[in-house]
Amino acid sequence: MQIARVIGTVVSTQKEPSLQGSKFLLLQFIDETGETLPGYEVALDCVGAGFDEWVLVSRGSAARIIPGHEARPSDAAVIAIIDTISAANRSIYSKRERDY
Repeated sequence: MQIARVIGTVVSTQKEPSLQGSKFLLLQFIDETGETLPGYEVALDCVGAGFDEWVLVSRGSAARIIPGHEARPSDAAVIAIIDTISAANRSIYSKRERDY
């Protein structure tokens, strides 16, 4: 799994039939210090994540074994919304501190 921040959505009116009703999110990955990495990824949203939230992303074949998503052609799926991250006794991220 990897940590990413939701930076937008991707809308597609024409898609593979098994993807009907799926929400796509545009993500930017986060490094171990909380800084964004270059590059972007589009992932299926399985948990109802929103703009600017930090999420856990499952990639590759693991993204296709989520119940109800097994037949969907996906390389990445958002599987959790992160509340807090800490490492080496310091806070890297807290959703509560980001909510205004």
